[in-house]
Amino acid sequence: MITSTMTNNPSRTPSALNHGYVWLISVVAALGGLLFGWDWVVIGGAKPFFERFFGIQDNAALSGWVNSCALIGCLVGALLAGILSDAFGRRRLLLASAALFAVTSVGNGLAETLGLFIFWRMLGGVAIGLASSLSPMYISEVAPAAMRGRLVSVNQLTIVSGVLLAQLINWWLVRGLPSGATDDYIVHSWFGQQGWRWMFAITAAPSALFLLGMALVPESPRWLITRGAVTKAREILVRIGGDAYADGELRDVRETLSEASDRRLRPTDLLDPRLAKALVLGIVLAVFQQWCGINVIFNYAEEIFRAAGYDISSVLKNIAWTGSVNLVFTFVALGFVDRSGRRPLMLIGAFGLAAIYLVLGLLYHRHVTGMPVLCLVLAAIGCYAMSLAPVTWVVISEIFPNRIRGAAMSLAVSSLWIGCFLLTYTFPILNKSLGASGTFWLYGAICVLGGVFIAARLPETKGKTLEQIEKEISS
Repeated sequence: MITSTMTNNPSRTPSALNHGYVWLISVVAALGGLLFGWDWVVIGGAKPFFERFFGIQDNAALSGWVNSCALIGCLVGALLAGILSDAFGRRRLLLASAALFAVTSVGNGLAETLGLFIFWRMLGGVAIGLASSLSPMYISEVAPAAMRGRLVSVNQLTIVSGVLLAQLINWWLVRGLPSGATDDYIVHSWFGQQGWRWMFAITAAPSALFLLGMALVPESPRWLITRGAVTKAREILVRIGGDAYADGELRDVRETLSEASDRRLRPTDLLDPRLAKALVLGIVLAVFQQWCGINVIFNYAEEIFRAAGYDISSVLKNIAWTGSVNLVFTFVALGFVDRSGRRPLMLIGAFGLAAIYLVLGLLYHRHVTGMPVLCLVLAAIGCYAMSLAPVTWVVISEIFPNRIRGAAMSLAVSSLWIGCFLLTYTFPILNKSLGASGTFWLYGAICVLGGVFIAARLPETKGKTLEQIEKEISS
């Protein structure tokens, strides 16, 4: 058993840290999460309007493609993060993602053809892919061990804050839509012609804030050490926790960088059997976070709530409720991830969702509509928000070795986006062939399998330095 250096060195305890500075740079980096969440779900509120504008509301396959095409960009962005972040650093690519968020949000708002709309959604997906991979990785590399779970979870908090802001703005923009409005009315009204455009274009405002913030924060000190910029890295570490803290962190990182690590990373390095355990764990957890099924509620809220008997106006209010519950329960994760640990929360999420989906499927099967369905959907979102949503990002940001963290995390996040694409694209098809009940029962079965995997393979990582985790997993 490896003993934590932090527990033996008072300079590396929470009381010796510059908490304000650590929180500041972490929150700035987490703005990437806010844009991730905002840009990700804005399409859910705009969907009833742009689909009617482009005339694709009755084409399930094309609807699935338009709603999932951004995921191709997400995959490209995640792969670029792995290819480029180990060479150019985390900060520069986060700046690039901020600029992409701003440009593509305006592009979607101005799109006059379906082809252009899809192009800008896919390019916006590149920004999401970059931010989803780099924001939690950057935070994990600047965060002291005792605070890492909370700080990486802040990224999830900003994701759900972005989700809620987008949902509230979507609802506010179309709050005057008459109840029971027909397709013809929607297409020829301000809501169908201009309202949905503002839903996308407003995203440029927080994008500019993210760009400004990232221009002011430092590069990841752990990345600087791997590139030989030890003096600069030490300056940042000193500001985080003082001289003794900086010396301890430098020593730990150097111990994990063997002589072989001095050469450039090669793709074959990821096939090293010593890394297989961490890589398989990261990929499976990333895919499971998507295949547990929650994201279809955000992306296909209209179908889910209309199947439960709600009209479009009520659907948009219910979407805002889902975002509110998502935000509230993320605070639960912030309070427990460094106290109770990663493993218990992940198990609660997997088996809790399985139970909720079982009951939700029964309600759809028996044609129960209205408030019971809404309550179970909110319960599922709450369960996910306090467990699988934030903790998966925490785990995959901390289990990979320093030298290959960028490339390995890129593989995990790329797997996440592939899983998300398959989930989003297949939901309309599954919903049509299996019905809502069968679809949610299928997701419930996947949750059971995910819970079994977590129980068998996920070690507890709370309170350990990244270097400790690296030694324990690779041993």
